Amino acid sequence: MGVFVLLPLILPLTAWPIARLAEHHLHPRAATWLLTGVAAVLAVCSTLCLALLMVVGTAQLPGNPLPDGWSDPEVREAVPYDEVAGEAAIPALLAVIASCTSAAWRHYRVRRLSGLALSGLPGTAVVVLPDEAPYAYALPGRRRDRVVASSGMLTALNSRERRALFAHERAHLAGRHHRYLLAVQLAARANPFLRPLRSAVTYTAERWADEDAAAAVGSRRTVAVAIGKAALISRGTPYATLAGFAAAGPVPRRVAALLGPAPAGRSWPPAFTSVGLAVWGAAVGATVSALSSANSAVTLYFILHAATPL
Repeated sequence: MGVFVLLPLILPLTAWPIARLAEHHLHPRAATWLLTGVAAVLAVCSTLCLALLMVVGTAQLPGNPLPDGWSDPEVREAVPYDEVAGEAAIPALLAVIASCTSAAWRHYRVRRLSGLALSGLPGTAVVVLPDEAPYAYALPGRRRDRVVASSGMLTALNSRERRALFAHERAHLAGRHHRYLLAVQLAARANPFLRPLRSAVTYTAERWADEDAAAAVGSRRTVAVAIGKAALISRGTPYATLAGFAAAGPVPRRVAALLGPAPAGRSWPPAFTSVGLAVWGAAVGATVSALSSANSAVTLYFILHAATPL
């Protein structure tokens, strides 16, 4: 095991370069897939690392519930340990579990409350609420997905801009973007080093919906104008965890991207470019993290299994 058990805690740093470069050089869809996958792998590995540190580092503490054979001197000699790291891993692991549980519960609660608020309305795919406050958001559901918009938002937009709004929110639902956003949210809760990836995915998911909306409407400029206009009048969605039309991601950057050329459809960049090297660096970091975690877990399992009496 040795130092390998500690590597997953710091390897998320290898993903920082791609977190920013992917926003500018990859298609938003490919960037969302890549960053979410890397964040999920690194988060799982770092959490497993904390669990292994806790088991190894606390095996000799008095009163621990582990079998006596686990604290045998021969076992301790075979498994490097640090009681300070083991004791520190306990509150860290509890904090990760509590934080991730809180985020998942909040996500579920927001979707449930949002669905209950619309339960008395017609079961149409688009729901317009008689509210002067301008907002619009996509609400995924178990049985049906809905696009929710207020009358205040629709009044501020012309017909083509309203079409862009609905196309944007439908793209969120079709792409299941809420799953990517929840995954990176949980990853950032598990390891603070992954917060740049959470911010990047929040932006690339919005850009993905922007590009799909532009393709549906047939005008990138119309989507850009609609987003800019909505951003000037809206103050976000009623629920913080729902993706809004102009509330998530840096709006000026999204507008500038839509006014420029469409992103290339190529999902994997050339290797000998800045973004290509960053992608390979993140992939290598995630692979090393997974291998380190697997090596430590398997090694610990066989050693402690041999030391555990039948």
